[in-house]
Amino acid sequence: MTSIVISKPVISVDWLHSNLDAENLIVLDASIKKVGGGDNEPKSELQIPKSLFFDLKEAFSDVSAPFPTTFPSEKQFTKGAQSLGINSDSALVIYDDKGIYSSARAWWMFKAMGHTNIAVLNGGLPKWMDAGFGSEFKREYKSPKGNFVARYNPEYMKFFDDVNQAAITKSHTIIDARSEARFKSLEPEPRVGLRSGTIPNSVNLPFEDLLEDYQLISKDLIEAKFKSLANKEEALIFSCGSGITACVLALGAELSGYKKISVYDGSWTEWGSLISE
Repeated sequence: MTSIVISKPVISVDWLHSNLDAENLIVLDASIKKVGGGDNEPKSELQIPKSLFFDLKEAFSDVSAPFPTTFPSEKQFTKGAQSLGINSDSALVIYDDKGIYSSARAWWMFKAMGHTNIAVLNGGLPKWMDAGFGSEFKREYKSPKGNFVARYNPEYMKFFDDVNQAAITKSHTIIDARSEARFKSLEPEPRVGLRSGTIPNSVNLPFEDLLEDYQLISKDLIEAKFKSLANKEEALIFSCGSGITACVLALGAELSGYKKISVYDGSWTEWGSLISE
């Protein structure tokens, strides 16, 4: 078996199927319930063979924080990654059961913590199943402790004070990944008790506009959508409801050649809670 280095932020199900036996490959399932999806949301009982569960809501979130999926400390992230057997030279492929949703958040977190040998599986579990590749019922695999050590790069994440300053000075283009209806306050937020609204001086690009049939639309189409909002020299901050789908936009921006990319961790859940109308 050989080791692999992943040079692209997104890989296909065919590529993964061809490289499943690589000795340093680890496949992570970062599936979560859709925010506001409710208890009746269907959940896949299947996984890509030998996948490990990346627990975005607990093991890799600061659960003591007042807002959901809060970015964890280096210590917490290191502990979680090592428990999954992740090493400094591991090649990581991350997927979810909705196509591309929470997998992008896990991808962005690893990048922020210094791991670059990583990609999102385009189309996730739905496209893997459509291709007729093997699956198994969800199960846990025990892994030997890995040696990965998180080294946080603060350029990847923004927090309330950063975004407040950016909104005032217009130092960054703030792009909101929520639906147009939520962005324009035409429909309520799915989170109970959270007011509607927008961050001042932000613009809207719904994350679903980058997706079709569970996977990303073409690179040219993605690039055109970003070009209409910002040039490649501008610094970008992506926001959404709680920091999940903002990372889908970060993925699209990286594919399109943008370099100054960051994600607002608390996103509208934090902003709408801290700033009254």
